[in-house]
Amino acid sequence: MIKSIKTSRVLLCLSIVCLLSIKTKSTPNFLSIDCPNTTSYTPNSIYKTNLNTLFSSLSSNSTSINGFSNSTAGRNPPDVAYGLFLCRGDVFTAVCQDCVTSATKEVVQRCPKSKNVIIWYDECMLRYSNESIFSKSDESTGLILRNTQNFTDQTRFKEILGGVMDDIATRASNGGSGKKFATREANFSSLQKLYGLAQCTPDLTLSDCNKCLRDGISNFPNCCDGNLGARVLFPSCNVRYESYPFYNVTATAPPPPPPALPPPVHPSSPGPSASRGKGGISSQVLIAIIVPVGASVLLFIIVFCFVRRKAKTKHDDTKEDSAVNEITTVESLQYDFGTIQAATNNFSDDNKIGEGGFGHVYKGKLINGKEIAVKRLSQNSGQGGEEFKNEVLLVAKLQHRNLVRLLGFCLEGEEKILIYEFMPNKSLDRILFDSQEHGKLDWPKRYKIIEGIARGMLYLHEDSQLRIIHRDLKTSNILLDGAMNAKISDFGMARIFGVDQSQGNTNRVVGTFGYMAPEYAMHGQFSVKSDVFSFGVLVLEIISGRKINDFDQSNHIEDLLSYAWKLWRNGTPLKLMDPTLEVSYSRNEVSRCIHIGLLCVQEDPDARPSMATVVLMLNSYTITLAIPEEPAFFSPSKKELNIGQGVESDQSTSKSIPLSVNDVTISELDPR
Repeated sequence: MIKSIKTSRVLLCLSIVCLLSIKTKSTPNFLSIDCPNTTSYTPNSIYKTNLNTLFSSLSSNSTSINGFSNSTAGRNPPDVAYGLFLCRGDVFTAVCQDCVTSATKEVVQRCPKSKNVIIWYDECMLRYSNESIFSKSDESTGLILRNTQNFTDQTRFKEILGGVMDDIATRASNGGSGKKFATREANFSSLQKLYGLAQCTPDLTLSDCNKCLRDGISNFPNCCDGNLGARVLFPSCNVRYESYPFYNVTATAPPPPPPALPPPVHPSSPGPSASRGKGGISSQVLIAIIVPVGASVLLFIIVFCFVRRKAKTKHDDTKEDSAVNEITTVESLQYDFGTIQAATNNFSDDNKIGEGGFGHVYKGKLINGKEIAVKRLSQNSGQGGEEFKNEVLLVAKLQHRNLVRLLGFCLEGEEKILIYEFMPNKSLDRILFDSQEHGKLDWPKRYKIIEGIARGMLYLHEDSQLRIIHRDLKTSNILLDGAMNAKISDFGMARIFGVDQSQGNTNRVVGTFGYMAPEYAMHGQFSVKSDVFSFGVLVLEIISGRKINDFDQSNHIEDLLSYAWKLWRNGTPLKLMDPTLEVSYSRNEVSRCIHIGLLCVQEDPDARPSMATVVLMLNSYTITLAIPEEPAFFSPSKKELNIGQGVESDQSTSKSIPLSVNDVTISELDPR
């Protein structure tokens, strides 16, 4: 019977975990907002621009495992925007992301002009200011919420509440550089429990966090004496208790149990001096032996750790701060050639899924069953082994939900191989431009893909440890995972191909006709704005379901940009839309995306928006979009594109695209 009850409890817990793990688009529970009118900004001010950039950065970082991030935008006070968010320590990453995204939109609607705002939700808190708010305990403003019903036994309630709150305040404060978060539950009666939660922003020191939490707790006797539930929200911390489990109990680790007390000594039992160990040795003798030995071992460990740490510090001070010296990390990414041979059935043609100027791509399966995409680079790449490994390390540091993840590499003899995660839904072009497949992409999926590409490009341009210009952004370089999430591929590996380039321009233009910005195709000049141009082409292709050059040049229309511009100018932009979207589209979203696409493909690079602005425009309807200028029109003929620059067109072929199979991609990797 007892075994049956335990089994039932385990199954119940697993069911709850499964239900909580299901990803759904959650709507955060708004609590309150504080936006004093002491300082304000104008709609077209520099601070507003910086604030938009800040929101994009915070939204991109909302997948942080700690549920916390802070960021700044701008350089010159008082126009610098400082901001941070803090998600409740028990919520899932997806819930945190939804909450932060909603917060960046709602603060603009509720406080359109204030420079100093804090907004609270049940799941997260977001704040920003024109003054630094980092690593400072702030209790200048606050919010108190309470349940007006009371516990019946007030004396017992106060005793239990005091113990619970004291414990979680102490544990949360000692959270280190990770989450400063703690929960606890205690039995109030056989039918009722008390649940408590305490949390600080992780940038606070132990003492500041502890003070903030205890100041919050000190409000309970005055505001909420005996209430069934209450919470105090400060900008830097929050405390809460309830008579029900208001947090995800399965996602929070219980506090360690108190140490067991030794059994009481019976008066008739022999004392310590008379107790015997095995073999008749007394306890005093055992203690006399164990204590000196233990102390000697402990002393040896301390001395060893001190010497080792000192040696490591000395070594660290002398080494350069570059990827070359992180060889340990590089080696952890390295696969042996035999493993890759076995995974791809010795690079058999049956496993080949694509080929291009760089070499071939194969589908593989490791011994543990994990599917991978193997890119076998051509042997004339002209790059040395150490240089190759250093480049791999840089790219491996790029981690974002909208980038294809580099899993590792293989370097043996002349073999240079890259191993990526496998994408089961192929590349975007294989679905979007296939008459049999493109019906799978309804408008919500296409809009999600557009947003995903924008966020991935924003990460490459501004939010990663590197500053990367892709320079070959196109539909075949957008891969789709099992849930149709966009993943940008072929980023960051330019130097593998030994391309002669310098910042700002290159002597050899490599890309794909139609997607290349005119200043890059004609003169070899590249920047983040040349990527923005390519993104604009992508947006128009995704909306129309047509390739950039999929026109018969009738009616003097040479390409998709010309067609989109003429429809826009005639006031009929929705005619651009793929007819299969008529049952699923949102008129406002499609019109806005066409507008954004045309802004991105303007001929003047300075007139194009940044990716940070693009992300903001996609997520906020309160921003008024500029009127686009006429896009850049040019025919991708060799006569116009000066053969001497070494332009390469996209002539790749593929069977199925789990990894991009296009010609060489140029990227810029510069530590920021």
